[in-house]
Amino acid sequence: MILFKKAGELKQYLSGHVLPGQKKGFVPTMGALHEGHISLIERCRQESDLVICSIFVNPAQFNDPADFEKYPITIENDILLLEKAGTDILFLPSVNEIYPNGNPTEHYTLGDIETLLEGRFRPGHFQGVCQVMYRLLKIVEPQLLFMGQKDYQQCIVIQQLLHLMGSSTELVISPTQRESSGLAMSSRNMRLSEKGKETAAAIYQALQWIKAHLQQGTTNDLIQHAGSLLTTAGFDKIDYISIAHAETLVPVDSWDGHTPLVALAAAFLEDVRLIDNLSLN
Repeated sequence: MILFKKAGELKQYLSGHVLPGQKKGFVPTMGALHEGHISLIERCRQESDLVICSIFVNPAQFNDPADFEKYPITIENDILLLEKAGTDILFLPSVNEIYPNGNPTEHYTLGDIETLLEGRFRPGHFQGVCQVMYRLLKIVEPQLLFMGQKDYQQCIVIQQLLHLMGSSTELVISPTQRESSGLAMSSRNMRLSEKGKETAAAIYQALQWIKAHLQQGTTNDLIQHAGSLLTTAGFDKIDYISIAHAETLVPVDSWDGHTPLVALAAAFLEDVRLIDNLSLN
């Protein structure tokens, strides 16, 4: 595995070592890697000729500075995991390398998706995601971009960004990787106690309960019951539980029995904000 810290050096290497017809696959991460990330690397290796991963904790997408400060950094272990998984290139830039002119100011037109769910509770978050992804995509110029379904709304946003860029990069979304308890794998899980990790599985169980009881008609009772399941389990605060259109994430108050749906949730446990989602039909 070759490690680059400078964008110019990485671009120069790629321009001289990628043959015509070869596919560059890209897995962007913020580090603190787990099996979910490694599953993306493995899929990237299967479908690409060159496996490129980046590790960059992007300050622009944290609307809470304290959350940014608490984000786990495990770079030595990350490098070992990436080497073992067969990564060809690791891009490990500094903040100044990504944002040489200081805080980014450009704005991306994302539409309603930016005001719903994560967009509502984390204002500015998706602008920050787009600011870093635009730069990374311009540096790597991959044919394939690999992301996980756990960040469902982010995947929709990145698809919109690719459209705005006029990019030919194909977004490949892989299923959420879970612990045996059902808890979605996340770097934030490192901040949970062992008891907290057990309790946190309730967020997936609540989404499963919604799926098991979904039927044509109103959805509000399902959402309220799922919320009570989280509260009873010991979650401190619920930002949202939503049953939404699978493509637009617009809430669906009454289901016609056919529209594709996804259930999404964000809640706090032990001062850690956890998100999850589940396709319903």
